[in-house]
Formats: sequence, C-alpha cells, structure tokens
Amino acid sequence: MPNELKTWMGWLNEQPELLTLTATLALIVAAWLSNWIVKRILVRAIYRVVGATALGRHGQIKESGIIKRLSNIVPALVLSSGVAIVPGMPEAVVTVTRNVCGAFIVLTIALAIGALLDILNTLYQRRPNAHLKPIKGYLQVIKIAIFAIATILMVATLIDRSPLILLSGLGAMAAVLMLIFQDTLLSLVASVQISSSDIIRVGDWVEMPQLNADGDVIDIALHTVKVQNWDKTITTIPTKRFITDPFKNWRGMQESGGRRIKRALYLDQTSVHFLSDEEIARLRRFMLLDEYLDRKDEELREWNLKLAEHGKEAVNTRRITNIGSFRAYVEHYLRHNPNIHQNMTLLVRQLNPTADGLPLEIYCFTNTTAWNAYEGIQSDIFDHLLAILPEFGLRVFQHPSGGDFQALKEKPAAIAAAETERT
Repeated sequence: MPNELKTWMGWLNEQPELLTLTATLALIVAAWLSNWIVKRILVRAIYRVVGATALGRHGQIKESGIIKRLSNIVPALVLSSGVAIVPGMPEAVVTVTRNVCGAFIVLTIALAIGALLDILNTLYQRRPNAHLKPIKGYLQVIKIAIFAIATILMVATLIDRSPLILLSGLGAMAAVLMLIFQDTLLSLVASVQISSSDIIRVGDWVEMPQLNADGDVIDIALHTVKVQNWDKTITTIPTKRFITDPFKNWRGMQESGGRRIKRALYLDQTSVHFLSDEEIARLRRFMLLDEYLDRKDEELREWNLKLAEHGKEAVNTRRITNIGSFRAYVEHYLRHNPNIHQNMTLLVRQLNPTADGLPLEIYCFTNTTAWNAYEGIQSDIFDHLLAILPEFGLRVFQHPSGGDFQALKEKPAAIAAAETERT
C-alpha cells in the first residue's frame, strides 16, 4: 500500500496542474470541515457554558449570534494559512487570498464588537434607572469609530499597504470628513448636553408643536429621538433640535404628583347683582357657605355702622353680591374636594371682563397626573358648577344661536295671537 501511494504521488507530481487543483480542493474541504467542527461542536459547547451563567439565561448572546459570527474566523484562517502551501499556486493568487481573508477577519471582528455593544445596551436598559442616563448614543459613537477603523484596516489589507499610509492621507481629508460627519458631530454634542443636563429621558412626555410632536419619548439615539404621539403615531426628531429648538417637558408635572386645572366660566355680567335678605337666607342652605356668610355679615355690619348718617342710603353701604358668594362657594367646594391637591396653588379669581362675559377662573391642581383621571375630575368640577350656578342668580354667557333668533321671531306672533283671543 505505501508503494502504491508513493507511485500515485509520483504520478501526481508529474501533473502540476492536477496537483494544484487537488491541493486547492483539499484546502477548501479542510476549511469547510473546520467550519463544521467549530459551529457544530465548539460553538454549541460555548453556548452551553454561557447558558449556565446569569448573562446567558437572558438569551441575548445567542440571539445576537456573536459567538457564531466569530466562528467564521476559523475557516478564514485555514484558507489564509493553507493557500501558501498549495504547490504551483501563483503568488498573486496567494496574496489576493490572504488579503481577502484578512479583510474578512477584520470585518467579522468589527461586526462581533458591534453586536457586543448592542448586548451591552440591552443589559443596561434592564436597570431600573437606565432611562435617566441612556447610553445608546455613546455606544453608537463607539460603533462609528470601530467601523471607521475597520474600514481603514480592510482597505489597507486589500491593497497590501500599511494603515499608517492611509491615516496620513486622512489629515488632508479632515475638512471633507468634518463636512461629511457634520450631523454626527452635532448629534454627539447634543447627546452629551442632553445627558449631562438631564434635558429629556426615555418615558418623558414632551411637546414640540413646530414638529407636531406631543407624546412620550420611547428612544434616544445618537442622531434621532423617537416620540410616540398620543394618536400612536411616531415622530422622529433630530437630537440636535432638542438643544436648538424650544420644547415643553412635562416631567416636572408628573414628578410633582399634581396636574393643573386652569379653566374659566364666562358669566353674563347682567346677571350680577346684590343679594336680598331672602336670597341670603336661601343661600344659607349651602353648608359650604355658612362660615362665609357669617363672616361677611359681621364684616359688613361693622363697616356700615361707621358710615353714620350716610349709611341710611343703600347706595352708600356695602352688601353681599351673588358673584362674590359664588366665588366663595367655588373655593370652599374645591377645598373640600378629595381629588384636589390641597398643598398646591388653589385660586378662584376674576379676570378682565371681555365681550364674551366675565371670566371666573378656577386655578388648582388635581392629586393625580393620570390623563383619564385628570379629565374626569376636571369635568366633574365644571359639571357641578354649571348646574349650581342658577342658585346664585347667575347665568353663563353664550352667543345667541339660531334657536334664540327663531324664538325672538316667534314671540311677537304669539303676543299678537294672545291679544286677538282676548278681544
């Protein structure tokens, strides 16, 4: 058998082209076999070892395929090392094969590092306070630097030149690179400012009307910030716009525990008048007004006694008004409302009269920041105030509608018909 092998090898040596082809096929088979062994045996073993750790139990490493990606380096190394020992292989083919394999290895390592950074970001986001200091933008900068270095190394490997030669040429291209990466540099500076100044966080409710953004921040990256609006659409905003453009962040409201109600009732000014004794007696039915009416009655009695002879005329005396009593009632009503935050500003005030009536503004805070609950509390308050308003002899102002004009038109006809029946 050894003699037959020697004879076969001797014959093969006499056929250089066939020898080169056979050695090349053997090298390819060796590379495929090494790839199969690494992925079927070594990679599975590594997954089992990593799976026993806390990191592996999350499944992030297996899903990213970082280990499987690194295993591609082995067949590339086999090809790069074995191509030189293939007999009769042209020197140019050996050089090209080595250069391509080297560039492939550099690319594979760069992609693996990028996947590793994604894993790092995912693990960081699982921390309870990760939304306070997101690192996604910084990791993206590191990725850009890694792929830039990898690109230089790959080009240098493919052309078989030192990377320093390429780097020396980049100095002359600095201005061009600054122009190309202008947005990236501006976004990097903006990301640093946003993080250091704690301007926005993931989960913040932000409002930027000029870009039609009104909703929660769901992602902060290097170049963009994603905002999910209340209609479930997503607005993508350049990161630098949060430094250059004005916007509203509702985080302060959410952290305070109270949300502001600032709304006015517009009262018909012709319904404002002094209260008669009968009306005052009727208002004493309101438990919330007992203290106010007693205090006001004593205050006005003392004031009017000082007027002496001038106090005999009603126009010279101070009297209780229906709008003042209503304002006191609203304030006491809010003070006794369990849904109103009593440790924050609470005002019931008149604003400047307008052509649309006299605004009586309610300024207070609910004890919840939840949107649904806030709107329900606000609606309940104004439902009650609108319904109780006639008890004070007040009317809400509103512009005449078509029905009002129709009633005015029909009223003379009704009066004429009634007079005709009488005659």
